[in-house]
Amino acid sequence: MTYGKQSLDFISRMMMLSVSPAKIWYPAADIYDIPDGWIVKLELAGVSPEDINIEVRGNSLSVSGFRKDKTCRKVLFCRQMEIVYDRFEKTLFLPENIEDANIEYTCENGFLYIYLKKLT
Repeated sequence: MTYGKQSLDFISRMMMLSVSPAKIWYPAADIYDIPDGWIVKLELAGVSPEDINIEVRGNSLSVSGFRKDKTCRKVLFCRQMEIVYDRFEKTLFLPENIEDANIEYTCENGFLYIYLKKLT
């Protein structure tokens, strides 16, 4: 199939529109009940730990941050772009107040694990 210059220009414009700046994405998350609290797991492939913010307010846990595309600076043209590189946020609600919980987190294999331990 052959495309003329106008068709290619139109396709390029449409591709640029589909990768709009300032697009917020919402990562998938799981919450597990454990005897002394909860484990929250978020899918954050490609996000550096230093680009993650965790906030607790009442019974809500908010995780936000930014996924940066480090490859984009090295290439001349992006042929296809489906992964969102921009700001993300996720707010989850737990069954109890977690403001006094002991919070620890770790990043492993593209997942953020947040351990919320109830204080007894």
